[in-house]
Amino acid sequence: MHTALTIAGSDSSGGAGIQADIKTMLANGVYAMSAITAMTAQNTTGVISIQNATVDFLKDELDAVFTDIYPDALKIGMVSESGLIHVIAEKLRFYKARNIVVDPVMVATSGAKLISDDAIVTLKEELFSLATILTPNIPETEVLAEMSVRSEEDMIIAAEKISEKYGCAVLCKGGHQLNDANDLLYRNHTYRWFLGKRISTTNTHGTGCTLSSAIASNLAKGFDLEESVGRAKAYISGALAAGLNLGKGSGPMDHGFAIENKFTEMLK
Repeated sequence: MHTALTIAGSDSSGGAGIQADIKTMLANGVYAMSAITAMTAQNTTGVISIQNATVDFLKDELDAVFTDIYPDALKIGMVSESGLIHVIAEKLRFYKARNIVVDPVMVATSGAKLISDDAIVTLKEELFSLATILTPNIPETEVLAEMSVRSEEDMIIAAEKISEKYGCAVLCKGGHQLNDANDLLYRNHTYRWFLGKRISTTNTHGTGCTLSSAIASNLAKGFDLEESVGRAKAYISGALAAGLNLGKGSGPMDHGFAIENKFTEMLK
């Protein structure tokens, strides 16, 4: 079995973060492992509190994984402190990690900034150059490209700027009232649109985590980058379309929508 590692924060409500990543990896046929960067007390209505991991503990988590079950791919999500980012970059270089998907969690859907300015600088300096692909949403694309993104043409220009600067592929995700279901992959001086059908739902908690984990899962299985993005996009569309409706706010998706066997059967 192929393996994948998620380095991210824990979501106590199970819809995003580590929990969404592990569900996604399982549903996409790989063995999932985790290194937790932070614990969050949150639900579908918002975040109540956050407790970051210590630098030493994160070091131990990463050493424990890489020295025993080496991951075929990994995704990196929420990391809000510079010290933790330094540790991740150091360990990825030391263990020669491959197939690295970075979801640069910096700006919430509401537009609120989620990490400090110095942590954003550290992300740019330490981590992005190690990435196989970055998966920013529109507000994050604006931060990284240092420009406003208001059109499809802006998405192409911004993705090119980011890709050229950090030497990796960029998947600029639509949404935020711009190009809702269409994502742009830019790499090696070329781009490709991944078109999607807009799914009418407010239950989108954890979409970024899920997409990046699905890409990592497919890279772990040996699919090339474009195929991995396409498969991941099809998976997340299915999870959204399944129509799971839990919680009082923006609810989670059904990560297991395609898993059907005797162990998932309901009581009749």
